[in-house]
Amino acid sequence: MRRLATPQDLETVFSIYMHERVVPFLGYDPMPLDEFRAIYKELVDSRSFYVYEVDGRVAGFYRATRYPGRVRHVACFGTLAVDPSLHGKGIAQAMVSDAIARLKADGVKRIELYAESDNAPGLRFYEKLGFEYEGTLRKFYKRAGEADYVDDHLLALLID
Repeated sequence: MRRLATPQDLETVFSIYMHERVVPFLGYDPMPLDEFRAIYKELVDSRSFYVYEVDGRVAGFYRATRYPGRVRHVACFGTLAVDPSLHGKGIAQAMVSDAIARLKADGVKRIELYAESDNAPGLRFYEKLGFEYEGTLRKFYKRAGEADYVDDHLLALLID
């Protein structure tokens, strides 16, 4: 079940976000909970950050934002993750499929996302859902403690 995230979800979202298998592929480096609070408040205040629950617990989350004006028909996915203890159970597919269906019902015709070039499982997952590679942002992403920059790939799904 999808719902807007609330302030009460902070600690659960934080624990998933900062998990060693998740944090390399999201927008911030590891940090303590107190530093994450401001980031989380911004996500919640955007009213575009959703948690996905399974059996009454937060299993994952994502942000889906619409562009304004002439590109209002375009949405962008970001901050997408599933609790690593639940990987392999079809939760990511259910969560993203639900998000795509909701966006389509709201008139979205194109969904974009960015994925790091070294996130092979994520790239395969998105391609299976029909997202297509559209370009590379070279040396776009830099993780703390790593010497090299990582390319980011732009993928998009066109909706009929």
